[in-house]
Amino acid sequence: MIDRAVHPASGENVEAVLREELARGDAMAQTVLPILRHLIAAEASSVFSDEILARVRGMLADLASGLLDSLGAGADAERYADRLTHGFIDNPALLSHIHALALEWHLTEKLQSRLALDPIVSPLLQALIASPEPATQELAMTYLAAQARWCQAQRRMKLPLRELPGDLLHAVLLTLRALAEAEPHLGERAMQAESAIRQSYDEGPSRLGLASRLIMSMGSGAQVALSVSHAGVSLFLTALGMGSGQGRDTVTFSTHEAQLARMALALRAAGLKPSAVEEQFLAIHPDVTLPPGFERLGPDMAAAILASGDSAGHRGG
Repeated sequence: MIDRAVHPASGENVEAVLREELARGDAMAQTVLPILRHLIAAEASSVFSDEILARVRGMLADLASGLLDSLGAGADAERYADRLTHGFIDNPALLSHIHALALEWHLTEKLQSRLALDPIVSPLLQALIASPEPATQELAMTYLAAQARWCQAQRRMKLPLRELPGDLLHAVLLTLRALAEAEPHLGERAMQAESAIRQSYDEGPSRLGLASRLIMSMGSGAQVALSVSHAGVSLFLTALGMGSGQGRDTVTFSTHEAQLARMALALRAAGLKPSAVEEQFLAIHPDVTLPPGFERLGPDMAAAILASGDSAGHRGG
């Protein structure tokens, strides 16, 4: 078992151990959103840290504020904001994504404190900015600016509408549309606001869009981004999602201590050698050890175990 204690697993049963740990972690993950939704609505905290809850609430409120600014809500803004926020909470995909962003920032701050890892300019990003290829330089500099804006927004617990993935922006705008249906006098303004937001939106220049483009531009060299201390948290998570065939939010959740098996399997499925997987655990979870025999687990088998867990109903992102 992947934990902080000495475990009895042998090399022969490492696959069974990882399958069991993956199932246990995924079962726990299934309870996360219902609990998070309840705690946000109740403004109470027992399972999640106060910091995570405050950050999720702040981002939800900022999304509502962004919509209401476009709507020109006026004196009724506070009442409409509450309605929008409750609508956001009832959207599992949106709430899951915002939770993942809060966890990403938590990990970013933790590694900045413990490893002195700059949250904006990682060693990998410095190397890409110094690339002799003008296109790589430009993309890296554009991403740097986006990452800097995201860090500033996270410190303020904010999330601009333009930073949402396209499908989630659509979900947010449907929530605005539902508000307008309940408040007919908002109908025309809501239609105009939605149209303006859609026309101005471009997922490509978003932080996550730029991170994906930057990793893809590295081709086979993207393997170096699977070192969190070299790539930084943001590019590491993007590279791990691509390399393991999982959604970025899913691999972000896997950095949580309840999802250690998924993180180990994802790193191996992405092609990291067992010794390199251990290095990532040393950086993120220094008090955790991999099960005996993990070095015998090949990338294909790791990917197969991950796929079996996903097909069993893991909460994706």
